[in-house]
Amino acid sequence: MIRSVIAATGSCIPEGVLHNEDFLSARFFTKEGAAIEQEPALLLDRFRAITGIAARRYARPEQTASDLGVLAAQQALSSAGIDAETLDYLIVAQNFGDVRHGSNRVDQVPSLASRIKARLAIQNPNCVAYDMAFGCPGWVEALIQANYYIRSGDAKRCLVIGTETLSRVVDPHDRDTLLFSDGSGAVVLEARHEGTAGILAHHTQTHAYQYAGLLQMDKSYNPAYSAADRFMKMEGRKLYEFALQHVPAVVKTALEKAQVPLTQIRKVLIHQANEKMDVAILERLFQLYGESHPNPALMPMTISWLGNSSVATVPTLVDLLLKDQLDGHHVEPGDHVVLASVGAGMNINAVVYRF
Repeated sequence: MIRSVIAATGSCIPEGVLHNEDFLSARFFTKEGAAIEQEPALLLDRFRAITGIAARRYARPEQTASDLGVLAAQQALSSAGIDAETLDYLIVAQNFGDVRHGSNRVDQVPSLASRIKARLAIQNPNCVAYDMAFGCPGWVEALIQANYYIRSGDAKRCLVIGTETLSRVVDPHDRDTLLFSDGSGAVVLEARHEGTAGILAHHTQTHAYQYAGLLQMDKSYNPAYSAADRFMKMEGRKLYEFALQHVPAVVKTALEKAQVPLTQIRKVLIHQANEKMDVAILERLFQLYGESHPNPALMPMTISWLGNSSVATVPTLVDLLLKDQLDGHHVEPGDHVVLASVGAGMNINAVVYRF
């Protein structure tokens, strides 16, 4: 039986650190265009209490999403000790392409995958490079696609990257800008014929009919801005309620497909969107199994110091976990973990993996 195994990982955590206090002079507006008069310090304290975010990472001005992706890919390839020419697929999860500093113009031609392949100097034309736009769950979905290629026998080795510079597509006058950050993560997924490690099962859903508009591009909340400019906008409360209602069920379905009981899950690596929301999702998952108090040690978090970097959060978690860079968290051979995400679409996915 062919199994898809994570052979190596890498990540790029940008050098730029913005603490909540760096936004004390920011001027925020409501959706209706009214200035928010609340004391900035109180607003930021409330924000941290809800989201758990104290800081976030921004790329250097000269860097783009593809630059971050190259750095994460180089780490993963170096760790794997393989020749990049042997890659069958190079899949890049992203949503906004390369956005230059000082602009919110999206640049997606050629694809980021093609740009990264060129930067890695891969000449093999049989290494197929393409992008996936699937909201924040894009990297998990790209991993699922790579698994299909490997399980079918079409591929033996895939490089799966998630990279984003959300700091360049957010409205500086919308409080939600405090959530978002930049980053990149990557894994090398390989075919193995021996052992028990690998992807066991997965499940994905798209809830577009009622929920497609929960994340979309729209004008700035600042009335002085040009209506032609578009920024990422989010219906935060509705998204929170959506996630609590649907994400636990998707994870449960993936576990049932894998025939792995919840009691055997060592870690849940979930998209770092909002600390309070992620904790609530874990609690709801346990409630589906008749349990009410999950062990917080199941769910490592990076959101307090990295923020929400969209497609980069889950692969970065995987990389830090496997390199023992998450205090108090590690995995052993045979451990089961869940990778899960939710985001624009609205899309949800979950993967059950055995190390």
